[in-house]
Amino acid sequence: MKNNIEKSNFLKCQHVSLEVSNVDKSLEFYRNFLYMKLTERHKAGEHKDIPFEMAFLRLNEQHHDLVLTHNPNRNYTKKNDQNSPAGIHHFAFECSTRDIFLFYLSRARELNLKIVRGPVIHSSFNKNGDGTWGENESFYVLDPDNHRIEIFCDMAVINKKGEYINTDSLVVPDTIAEEI
Repeated sequence: MKNNIEKSNFLKCQHVSLEVSNVDKSLEFYRNFLYMKLTERHKAGEHKDIPFEMAFLRLNEQHHDLVLTHNPNRNYTKKNDQNSPAGIHHFAFECSTRDIFLFYLSRARELNLKIVRGPVIHSSFNKNGDGTWGENESFYVLDPDNHRIEIFCDMAVINKKGEYINTDSLVVPDTIAEEI
């Protein structure tokens, strides 16, 4: 069935809400590492329809980019590579420049965060690439609940023909994005 709305009318995937075992600990991590700002914080049950604690964090002007939630009636276990329910594999923060990416890489090291992957260039085209996909540079760290966070820069864009265009404005050979 056809309608007047195209599949690509959304602007972006705007925010993630993470369930965390300790809001204070998570707030400290996201504020200290990523310099996120606290917009609002609400106690569990403050609103009759919301039985969990919520903290809204922002990067810039928007009300929130990340929401931390905590249910005081739930028994939390730490996520690990061998045992956990299905959930988010990772979520990512895009740096506007490579210099900012390098700043956050340095910041992660300064805070002694465990870098669980990277820095890596996801590319089969770039001579320094690792053969993976996306045409970007990344590293990954874990938050206090072992949610994997990707910090990245220089993501390829897709032109109207479906070709990948890297940050040097070069067409990445043999790449065509299509609906699968």
